[in-house]
Amino acid sequence: MEKRSYPIRKPARPQQADMVFGTQSVLETLRSGKEIERLLIQRELGMGEIVKLAQELQIPYQRVPVEKLNRVTRKNHQGVICFVSPIRYVPLHNVLTQVYEEGKTPLLLMLDRVTDVRNFGAITRTAECAGVQALVVPQKGAAQINADAMKTSSGALNYLPISREPNLVETLRYLSESGLQIVACTEKASTELYDVDFSTPTVIIMGSEEDGISPELLRACNHRVRIPLMGQVESLNVSAATSIVLYEAVRQRATTK
Repeated sequence: MEKRSYPIRKPARPQQADMVFGTQSVLETLRSGKEIERLLIQRELGMGEIVKLAQELQIPYQRVPVEKLNRVTRKNHQGVICFVSPIRYVPLHNVLTQVYEEGKTPLLLMLDRVTDVRNFGAITRTAECAGVQALVVPQKGAAQINADAMKTSSGALNYLPISREPNLVETLRYLSESGLQIVACTEKASTELYDVDFSTPTVIIMGSEEDGISPELLRACNHRVRIPLMGQVESLNVSAATSIVLYEAVRQRATTK
């Protein structure tokens, strides 16, 4: 499989999320056009203008007790804390269009409910090495891209395009209409990983170790596959499982050139 020739991001980006707090500072940050990872808003406070702007910009926010905000910072946060992402998300349409224009076969990875930061970082490292052209994550319920994620990815987050989507079901519909097959990796599948053709345009879905892949995403899949396990332990770490699936795709694509 050919190595992609387009670096979407340069490596000289900040290596951890900046934290901004205070109502006016957060408002100005939201208006600045910076990439926001998430907002924490004190549960008892209205913050109407901030909430409205976050909704307009489709920025994830969470209502939390003041004690949680105080654990994040002891400074005068005024009931709101904003985390600025160390990476810039890219539109999935742009990446997919570029892949097709370059005559390459799309290989995308979607993570559903994977919230562990170190697992996320390790997955992005493997995905970048395997030539995945984009990693798709949900706006809500995804791992925060912070210093730990950047470190665990060993720099991969500087190169691997990340698309943050508000609705993964609609995203799968778009990808299917764009000619990609949808393959979900789940231990409940009857088909083994090696029985599916990964040489065609493909998006692979991996779910969390606790909850797996959402039922609505499973219903949208063309194939459900499982990794055969020979030992007594019933499941693999999601990062290890992702590596196995991606490199089966790499192997198949290398043999069909």
